[in-house]
Amino acid sequence: MIIKRCKGYELEKQQSNTSEDFFNRSEVTFMENGTEKTVHILYVRFFNEQFDRFTPYQQDPIFSFGVHDVSFKDIVALACLLKNPAYKHRKRVYINSEREFEDIFKGLDFHKLSGLVQQIVDNGGAEVRSSHEYIIQTV
Repeated sequence: MIIKRCKGYELEKQQSNTSEDFFNRSEVTFMENGTEKTVHILYVRFFNEQFDRFTPYQQDPIFSFGVHDVSFKDIVALACLLKNPAYKHRKRVYINSEREFEDIFKGLDFHKLSGLVQQIVDNGGAEVRSSHEYIIQTV
C-alpha cells in the first residue's frame, strides 16, 4: 500500500441548525492494487484539543518539515489506518468515543510515524508494507 497524502480539516457550519462545527475530518489517500482510495475519519473536535493526552505531542503543528507544517488532525486518519488496516475497505468512519480515539494511538511508534509523514510530505507518498512496522504492541 502506498500512502499518497493525509490531511485534516475543521468542519464549518453549513446551516445554522447543524453541528458540523463540533467535528473534524481527517482523511488518508492511498493506492492499493492499482486503485486509489480515501478513508475519511470524522471525530469530535474536543479530542483534537486533548491530543497531548493520547500522544507525546505538546503543540500543534506537531511536525514541521521545511515549509510544511503538519497538524494533529492531518495524521488522525493515517493513525487509524495503521492501527486498523480493515479501515482500508471503508470510506467513512465516525469516532465519538474518547476511549476508541485513545486506542488509536496506543502502541504507535511515534518516531516511525513521524518518519512516515516526512516521506509523504517530501516524496508525495510512502510505501507501507505492514501496519505492524508502526505499532509497538497490539492493544
